[in-house]
Amino acid sequence: MEPVVDSPNGEVTDVPAKPGTIRIILADSQAIYRVGIRKVLALEDDLRVVAQADSLENLRAAIERYPTDIVLLEGSLLSGTANAIPDLLRSAPDVKLIVQATAADENHTVELYRRGVRGIISRSISPDLLVRCVRRIAAGETWIDNQSVNWVIEAYRAQAAALVSPRNQPRLSPKEMAIITCITQGKRNKEIAYQLGTTEQVIKNYLRKIYDKLGVSDRLELALYCLHNKIIQGDIDEETLAQKAMGE
Repeated sequence: MEPVVDSPNGEVTDVPAKPGTIRIILADSQAIYRVGIRKVLALEDDLRVVAQADSLENLRAAIERYPTDIVLLEGSLLSGTANAIPDLLRSAPDVKLIVQATAADENHTVELYRRGVRGIISRSISPDLLVRCVRRIAAGETWIDNQSVNWVIEAYRAQAAALVSPRNQPRLSPKEMAIITCITQGKRNKEIAYQLGTTEQVIKNYLRKIYDKLGVSDRLELALYCLHNKIIQGDIDEETLAQKAMGE
């Protein structure tokens, strides 16, 4: 793990980030790539790289040591480690993961989003688009392109079709229904909490219960499940619903 060097003479500094600053850990096996990305992010007043790591082991140590909002993670570091993402999110539930991929792969893309990744970007992404991606994900959105949305929708359809018998529709409370409606409208947890007069943590707790009750794993699967089982009403197509649920 590499601490951040901010001073002109190369000394290590560990100054707390200013309030409102998006704190980022760069996890990449290539030092030259970490240097380049850090230079891009250093130009933005609201973004700060707090640590760097060249392996998953060092990334885990960095997450434990440095309060972090975003992890920018090289996809190759995940090779052969199926449970790496859930493990990272268990140790730091509020951290949002962005994976840098060398190529788009349908099965891998779907699996990454299912496991909790909030965005997948190309290693050749432009600096402006990278900064935009980091800010949007830090704000609670999901970064996903149209092709990936279609892949996730198709995976959900295949999963639903593979069920031998349909799931019995569980009973949802009025508050749970209100939360589901807000999610299908594209609202973030903070907005839902404000609308329902409660806290963001309460909304997160409700969402976990809803996921368990319906047998889904994230906001997208929740929205698609409710559409297919007619829990929500309206003339909305799958792609539009998916974009709203994932914050697009």
